[in-house]
Amino acid sequence: MQFPHTSQQAQLPLLFEAFLAPPLAPILKEVVESPWSAEPEVFSELSLRGAAGNCLNLLAPILRELSEDQDARWLTLIAPPASLTQAWLRDAGLNRERILLLQPRGTQSAQQLTCEALRLGRSHTVVSWLKPLSTTSRQQLISAARAGNAQSLNIRLG
Repeated sequence: MQFPHTSQQAQLPLLFEAFLAPPLAPILKEVVESPWSAEPEVFSELSLRGAAGNCLNLLAPILRELSEDQDARWLTLIAPPASLTQAWLRDAGLNRERILLLQPRGTQSAQQLTCEALRLGRSHTVVSWLKPLSTTSRQQLISAARAGNAQSLNIRLG
């Protein structure tokens, strides 16, 4: 069976257009040649939306990599969602001997605990689940991370 031959190119989903776009060499050259910031970034934020199980499956490789970091300090998780259990950590292949799970106590907020963990410098990365994160809160995390020579990673689950 033969199909009619059309001169019109088959439409590809938008997802694949980025792969077919012309190379970004001139743009990349500018980025590579531009001077890097003198201060390293100490704050990152990741936003995940969807079913809780799917979000955790996307988060697993990131946390696994952080738990295997060559830095001798801890990977600290502050007030993780209830679905992030010890069993999940084990099943996801994380090095549980290098992870601290902390919950705020009393009147302490998760934001305060995160800042304290960052400031102490006993963790290479402190992962939090804070939302919403105001500009002031973000600046507090950045200052605390710089003071403790640590990285702050905030996860926003939608």
